[in-house]
Amino acid sequence: MIAKIGRSANLYGALAYNNLKVEHENGQILLANKIIETANGQYSVAQLAQSFATYLIANRQTEKHTIHISLNPDPKDTVSDDKFRQMAEQYMREMGYGEQPFVVFKHTDIDRTHIHIVSVCVDEEGKKISDKFEKMRSMKICRELEKQHGLIPATEKERNLNDKIFRPVDYKAGDVKSQIASVVRHLPNYYKFQTLGEYNALLSLFNITTEKIEGELRGKPKQGLLYIPLNEKGDRAGHPFKASLFGKDAGLPALELHFAKCKTDLKDHPTQKTLQSAVTIALQTTSDELSFKKQLGEQGINVVVRRNDRGRIYGMTFIDHNSKTVWNGSRLSKELSANTFNDYWNNNIKPEIKEAVQPQPKVSQSNNTEDLPDEKPHQLFDFVNTTKHEDGLIEGLGGLLMPETLSEDYEAQAFANKMRKKRKRKRGQK
Repeated sequence: MIAKIGRSANLYGALAYNNLKVEHENGQILLANKIIETANGQYSVAQLAQSFATYLIANRQTEKHTIHISLNPDPKDTVSDDKFRQMAEQYMREMGYGEQPFVVFKHTDIDRTHIHIVSVCVDEEGKKISDKFEKMRSMKICRELEKQHGLIPATEKERNLNDKIFRPVDYKAGDVKSQIASVVRHLPNYYKFQTLGEYNALLSLFNITTEKIEGELRGKPKQGLLYIPLNEKGDRAGHPFKASLFGKDAGLPALELHFAKCKTDLKDHPTQKTLQSAVTIALQTTSDELSFKKQLGEQGINVVVRRNDRGRIYGMTFIDHNSKTVWNGSRLSKELSANTFNDYWNNNIKPEIKEAVQPQPKVSQSNNTEDLPDEKPHQLFDFVNTTKHEDGLIEGLGGLLMPETLSEDYEAQAFANKMRKKRKRKRGQK
C-alpha cells in the first residue's frame, strides 16, 4: 500500500472534491471522526466544513492547514469497508491526527478502489501538529498495515518509483530530442484525450507543442506531426522534430486511433460529471483566474488557458490527474466554454450557472491567505507539482510520476544504451 500526503489552505475545496464523488455515486463516506452528526447521516460540504471551523479560527500561523491523504492498496487487494475504516483510524492515530476531526471517503470511479482522508493539521489551540519525518513514519505505518490486514506489500522497487518523474523539457539543458522522447512515447499510454487540441494542452505542461503538417509525396497527400520545444513562456525554443523520430506511437495515425478509443471510453464516463461539478464550484467561488487555477490545482486538476494576441480567451482545457483524463471546457458543459471565462475574467460578466452550489464559508484566520501570488502552489499528490510564473499564474507540472510499468521501458532503454556504448568502444579499439 502506498500513502500520498498533500497540504493546502483550501479545506472547502478538498471536501468538495471528495463529496462530489459521493453525490455522483462514485464514492461514499466510510468514517466521520469527530464530525457533527446530521439527522439522516448525509452531509453537504458546508455541514462537513462546520466541524473544522473552530480549528481554523484558532489557527495561529499555519498557512497550509488542510491535509489530504490517500491510501492506495495494490489493485489486486480486496479490501472491505470495515478494513478501510480500521486502516484509516490506525494510520491517522499513528501519524498524530487521531484526535482531529477527519472524514474518510472511498472512491470507486476507477478500477483501483482507494480512500481519501481530509483533516486539518492544527489542533484546537491553533498549534500545528508536527510533521517531522512524516514520509518515513507514513511508510512504516503502511508496512505495518500490510502485515496486519494481509495486503500485498509494496515492493522497494514500487516505492522508489514515486521518485521517478517526467519533467518538462528544459531546452537550455541540451539533448532536447531525448527529453521530448521521454514524454511523448508514454503519455498516450496513461492519459485519455479526444482531440489534437486536448493532447496539445497536456503536452504544454511539459513545454512541448505539436503541429500537424500536410504535403505530397510522389503525388499522394501525406500528413504528419512535428514536435516543438517551448520555453517557460510558451514560445518556441528550438527547431521542430518529426514524430517518426519518437516511434509509431507518437505519430498521427496512432494518435487518431487513440482519439477514437478515448471518445468511446469517455462517453457517459462518471469522471465528466465529477470534473464538471469541480470546475463549476471553482468558477462560482472564485473571482479571478489565479484563484480559480489555485483551487482546482489543489484538487489535482490543471487548467490550460489559450489566448489570442489581443488577450481574448478562445480555449479552456482541464487536465484531471486523478482520473488521467483531458477535457475541453465546452465538452464538459456549454456553460464552461471559453466564452464564459472570457466574459468573466476579461469583461467582468459573472456567469449564471444552472447548477448552483453553496458559497464557500469564510473563516477568519490569523494568517493572511488573500495575497495569492505569494503563496506557493500546493502539491495534492506526488504527481501534481504545479509551477508558478512571474505573473503569479499557476501553470503546468513540475513533474509527473512515472507509472509502475514504465520502469521496465526505462531499464530496457538504459541497457540498450549501455550495450551501444560497449560496441562503440570495441570498434574504437579495432
